[in-house]
Amino acid sequence: MTDQQTNPNGPTDSASYAAAAFADAASKPFPADIYTAPQLRWAVIGAAAMAQQMATSFALGGRTFHGVWNRTHSKAVDFARRNNVERVYDTVDELLADPEVDAVYITTPHNKHIEFMRQVLAAGKHALCEKPITLNSTELAEARSLADAHGVQLIDATTILHMPLYREIIRRAMADEFGKMNLAQINFGSYKEYDPSNHFYNLDRAGGAMLEIGVYAVTMARLFMVSQPEDIVSIANACPTGADVTSGIVMRNPEMQMATLSITLHSKQPKRTVLSFDKCFIEVMEYPRADKATITWTEDGRREEVSAGDMAYALCYEVADLEKAVAGDQTERAMIEYTTQVMEIMTKLRHDWGVVYPEER
Repeated sequence: MTDQQTNPNGPTDSASYAAAAFADAASKPFPADIYTAPQLRWAVIGAAAMAQQMATSFALGGRTFHGVWNRTHSKAVDFARRNNVERVYDTVDELLADPEVDAVYITTPHNKHIEFMRQVLAAGKHALCEKPITLNSTELAEARSLADAHGVQLIDATTILHMPLYREIIRRAMADEFGKMNLAQINFGSYKEYDPSNHFYNLDRAGGAMLEIGVYAVTMARLFMVSQPEDIVSIANACPTGADVTSGIVMRNPEMQMATLSITLHSKQPKRTVLSFDKCFIEVMEYPRADKATITWTEDGRREEVSAGDMAYALCYEVADLEKAVAGDQTERAMIEYTTQVMEIMTKLRHDWGVVYPEER
């Protein structure tokens, strides 16, 4: 059960959940089964909240970044001091020329991802890029081509793609324990006070609910559908800046599996997924980094609790999966196909809604 289910006074936002999970994990031995591939040497581009979460995740396993670059140099210096980072680079070129760096974690504003991926991949460095990996399918196709051309791995840091819980549920689904998945119902609601200059609502910073939080819902739906949806209908509300803020989406694939998504930046709602199969339904709360799910069996109403992984190590799983991909793990290398199909869906939805970023004009 999540804190939200068991403690009404517990954390209610993602940052607080992460902080509570890190504090709990710090008192436990680091799991020996997370980092199983040869360790890479990492640098980070960006020094804001997600970079700090990754540095904290590294520390849980006794790791640290080798180097950091940030547009505001003083922030990079502060980040390095807090996290025992050896090098602070004056320029991105300096980072990319460092032979002590094998892989780069990119955690910049959404509309800067492709700019840095171009440089990182062309320099022969592996890349783990924060969600959404790009603004649209065209940018992602370019990034994938660059990775292929330079023989490096590109991994999407959307946590859902890396959580052990979903690997376990998919394993059981593929073993036909649940029967066919018929319907996925997925919610993600946050309340962000309207401010046209805030990145949530600012098109110049690739704002909007779809890229900010919808990526989780779309990824969750695609992960549990056996093929890419072909029928996608939706309706969205925009704010005065033109960014999407609330949407309802229905998707269906050729196997007649459906997903209904409810996404909003205007109202708090549970981050809740219900996967309805022939033989049961599976409920997951706080699904972006979930480590627990409840299965309710249709025949007798029996409830089964499933646990796998630990939400505290959500970002560690991302790092581990990139290192596995570099070591030749074909399962991890193939995960970029899910990312590609999710980006196709999100690109289509924004096109349908008329949400266009300056970089796309």
